[in-house]
Amino acid sequence: METLTRADLIAEIDRLRRERNAVILAHNYQIPEIQDLADFVGDSLGLSQAAARTTADIIVFCGVHFMAETAAILCPDKKVLIPDPEAGCSLAATITAEQLRAWKAEHPGAVVVAYVNTTAEVKAEADYCCTSSNAVKVINSIPPDKEVLFLPDFFLGSYLERVTGRKLHVWLGECHVHAGIRPADILTKLEAHPDAEFLIHPECGCVTSCMYYVADGTIPAENTHILSTEGMVRRARQSTAQKFIVATEVGVLHRMRKDNPNKVFIPASEDAVCHYMKKITLEKLYRSLRDLVHEVRVDPEIAARARLAIERMLSLA
Repeated sequence: METLTRADLIAEIDRLRRERNAVILAHNYQIPEIQDLADFVGDSLGLSQAAARTTADIIVFCGVHFMAETAAILCPDKKVLIPDPEAGCSLAATITAEQLRAWKAEHPGAVVVAYVNTTAEVKAEADYCCTSSNAVKVINSIPPDKEVLFLPDFFLGSYLERVTGRKLHVWLGECHVHAGIRPADILTKLEAHPDAEFLIHPECGCVTSCMYYVADGTIPAENTHILSTEGMVRRARQSTAQKFIVATEVGVLHRMRKDNPNKVFIPASEDAVCHYMKKITLEKLYRSLRDLVHEVRVDPEIAARARLAIERMLSLA
């Protein structure tokens, strides 16, 4: 690749997206310069909605592979590109379609709810998809006499059981980044910043412990909010608080700080970094637009089956 300055890369990316009628979608965990260039920045649900409604010919997905697959399923008439095909997901890798079929065979008649952090093949075996934004709504929409298999995130599944009061069969998967945020991290930060609001993602390994601490008064309930990344962004914007401790991948702090320059945002753990999300760079985005690589395609039969579960998720958004 030719050597371009940062300014040249940004100018070329802008030129190419106009020429190719392309839209750039970026997840909240992307590096700051990718977020700043994107036409839309959001969580998995928001990105799915943005993909579904775009009139662009090309979608360049700056996220991880399962997200680009979802866009390809929702937009079969568009060309969907991911700047780095190695941008995977440790959570999505915890279950395969074959494993899910075997699990379903053990629970005939059960309703399968798949977190959106799954491959297209797994989504094709599900009845519903969900994100952390609408998972409670999805579970509550299922008749109470139905068995529910929830996958693949154990911590989100445990959270849903607590919030809905419903017994679920939960797959033992986890996101390596969120699982690494421990209760000790939270308590240390809360002690250091007693005036801060505490925003926690339901995938976090500390979420069930934090619920216990809220119940016994160790963590103040009025300042604690369990939210999706998009919910965190909204809360930070709307709250009168001036300081926030944020328990999720650190990438979202860029957007929060950009939206709220007079507020302070503190990561619950500075080590909460998803290296898959950080794989996409300006150089890779430029090459993706220049050479139209790397296209993400989903087998039409798998896409048709997965689309139903995804559309159910969107209808409950």
